[in-house]
Amino acid sequence: MDKDRIKGAANQAKGAVKEAAGKLTGDAKLKAEGKTDKAVGQVQSAVGGLKDTLRGK
Repeated sequence: MDKDRIKGAANQAKGAVKEAAGKLTGDAKLKAEGKTDKAVGQVQSAVGGLKDTLRGK
């Protein structure tokens, strides 16, 4: 498994926590940061998956 996929999963999890905390506290900035982190994580995971595919794994 590529490092990007691992980092992507971590960013997605971090983003989900931030987004939930933002919703819970009513903090729009924290909620937006969470959504951004989740999106970054999805892109990282996709890049890692592509690298794995190109390597034939």
